[in-house]
Parts: sequence; C-alpha cells; structure tokens
Amino acid sequence: MDAYVSRKKRKLSPTPDQIREISALSAEDDESTDFKLALLSSIHPDVGQYTLLDILLAHEGDVEEATASLNALPSSPTKKGSSAATGYQSSLQNFAVPEVDGNNSAKRTKLLSKKGKTLHLYSPDDVAAHTPCSIIHNFLPPEEANALLEELLLEAPTFERMTFKLFENVVQSPHTACFFVENLEEKKRQMTEYIYNGQTLTDVRQLTPQMRKVSPKVQEAVNSEVSKRIKARYPEGRKLKYQAATPWSPNAAIVNCYSGGAESVGYHSDQLTYLGPRAIIGSVSLGVAREFRVRRVVPQEVNAASKQSQDGDAQGQISIHLPHNSLLVMHAEMQEEWKHSIAPAQAIDPHPISGNRRINITYRDYKSSLHPRNTPKCKCNIPTILRVVQRKKDTWGRYFWMCYAGNVPGKEGCAFFQWAEFDDDGNPIWK
Repeated sequence: MDAYVSRKKRKLSPTPDQIREISALSAEDDESTDFKLALLSSIHPDVGQYTLLDILLAHEGDVEEATASLNALPSSPTKKGSSAATGYQSSLQNFAVPEVDGNNSAKRTKLLSKKGKTLHLYSPDDVAAHTPCSIIHNFLPPEEANALLEELLLEAPTFERMTFKLFENVVQSPHTACFFVENLEEKKRQMTEYIYNGQTLTDVRQLTPQMRKVSPKVQEAVNSEVSKRIKARYPEGRKLKYQAATPWSPNAAIVNCYSGGAESVGYHSDQLTYLGPRAIIGSVSLGVAREFRVRRVVPQEVNAASKQSQDGDAQGQISIHLPHNSLLVMHAEMQEEWKHSIAPAQAIDPHPISGNRRINITYRDYKSSLHPRNTPKCKCNIPTILRVVQRKKDTWGRYFWMCYAGNVPGKEGCAFFQWAEFDDDGNPIWK
C-alpha cells in the first residue's frame, strides 16, 4: 500500500500504435482515470500532471484525443519539475477492504490511510468510498466555467483577509475571501443582524450574474449526490439523524481566493451556527488545481486495554485533487466527524486564465430557524455560535452554544455555555 501513499510513479513507454490499442482497451475495460493519466505522463514527461488531468478530462477520458491535443501545443505548458501534482496512483477499488457487520453484509469500505501518511485520491469512486465527499469533474460547460472564473477574478482583488485572535495573538487568514448573498434585502440583513466571530461583516455582496446562473446547477447536482450517498452508504438507506429532511437549497456563498501555492487554510470544521447540524456544502473549484485534504476526527480517550490515547492523526490524512471546473460535495458527516484543509503547495501549474490563483465558491444553505434573533445570547449580549463535541468520547456528537467574542481582537468574551437540542431533522428545539 505504501506505493500508493508515497507518490511512486509507474513507468510506461508506449509506441503510437500502442496508444491507440491501449486507448481502445481502456474504453472497453473502463480503465481508471489514474491509469490514463499515467499513460499520458509517459508520453509527455515534460507536462505537469495537473495539466495532463485537465486535458484528459476536457476530452472526456479519451487518451488518443488528449494526446492529439497535447501534440498540437507549440510547447510544453509546464515542466514536470514545477508541478505540484501527485505521482501515479492506480484506482484503489481493487485494494479496498470491506467492513462487515454481524450478518456478513458489507457496510462500508475500510479506510486505507495510515497514521503519518497521506493517501492521494483522484477517482470519484475512490473519493466517495474513502471520504465524506463526492466529486464531479467537468461540472460546467467549459465556456461557462471560464466565464465564472473571469468574473470572480475581477472581484478577487478587493477581497479581504479575516482578522481574528488565536491563542491571545491577533492573526490574519492565509487567503482572501468575500461573502455573497442572493439579493439586496439579504445583504442588509447580513450586515446588521448576523454575527460572525463576535462581530458583523462590513463587506457583503450580491451574487454576480454568473454565480446566479450557476447556483441552480449546483443545487441540482448536490441534491442528486446526497440522494445517491444516502441510498448507497448510509445505514438502511436512510438519512443521518439531525440531517435535514428537505432538499438542500443554497442561499449564500463564500468565495475564497488562493493566490499562489503558499496561500492555504489549516484543518478546521465549518461553523454550523446558521447552517445547523449535518450541514451540506457544495464547493466549486476554478483556476489552479490544489489539494483538498481531509482527516477523520478521533475522540481522545485512553483505551483500557492498551493504556494508549488516540490522536487526531490516528488514521492519517486523505488528499483529494481539485482540478479546474470541479464540484466537491461535502456530505452530512463532514463537519461533525472530519476536518478539512487546503494544503500549501511547494509548486503549482499555472492556469491559462487565472495564472497562479484558485477561486473556490462554497454554496451554503442558511436556515431561517437559526437566525440570530432565535439563538441564545451570551453574557456579552451577542448571539452565540453553535459547535459540536468532537474530542470527548462520552459527549461526542452533542451540540452546544457558546460565546465567541473572545476571538475578536480587543474583546475578552465570557464563559457562556448551553447544550443545544434538535429534532431528528435538525430543527432547533428551544427551551
């Protein structure tokens, strides 16, 4: 298994006749994208693998067409030495170990990641099997994806870095971002009624024309993926407890801009305050491809038999490749049971439109029942935030309200704490 974790590369040197033969064989045998990527890499060793994957996906997995397109280029787009792409990896489906319940029926695939290792995934099937995510490549028509990217690149220079307090130090987020909502009325509400990290937002914008055009497509695709996952991977084909029974309907979006490989975001779970339990998020990636890493949260406890405590890296981390024009769905188990990040990249393959920048749109479904006027206020007289217990085994998965004013530079905050109650569909139960 180390061969698949340690970025080792498979060497292939086919002749032009073999290209056609293997291309036809791949179509017949449904070869993985990873095999085709390795084949293209052996034919074009000077082209970065992120670029190869984008071109392969643009030609719907046809190796011969992708090769013809690469041969038509005046020169290699990028040198392999500058690529941040991961090396060859076969599909993991043949290596998956099914977990079995008492009736000898396979319930889910056992994680193949190991402590201290990073497991790299490309195949949508592998992503679905080993992470709380789904990925759709070539999500939008190419011209529509490019138009959306170009539109947001014009907005990005005015995005801001969030300033917050971390362990008594005032720090800035390592990338820029901006908040978008559907209309002017909602914009006013967000700037006057909603509280983020103990304060209101000063820059909220209406959805751009291209974002407004794409939103219904994101909504349809996300709901389709959620339905598939519930049927295929959840116990008895039913939604999770606290997961909303109604379809996911995005009404807000955070747009992030990562300029260069050094801009990133560390491991975290997204705030649930206005999304509620078991939140679902649809994330569109545009421009430069980056690594999206996930890690399962392991409750800290001392095992009575081994006397050893578990840590957050007990199962290692998993890296998902996010190319231009891809849609990643973070499913209902993500925010409570996993953490995610965008890892820094030592080198990146420039995108023909965005250069070294990646634009990421995370569409979210804000619940009206969790408007700040309904949620508890702390002793600081500001709305509290909703969090979930992720570390303590005895209270794991319980939700609670707490003060967050202490994360604002210049404020101390208070010790307010209150358990949160929800019905099976994630609707708040107010005492």
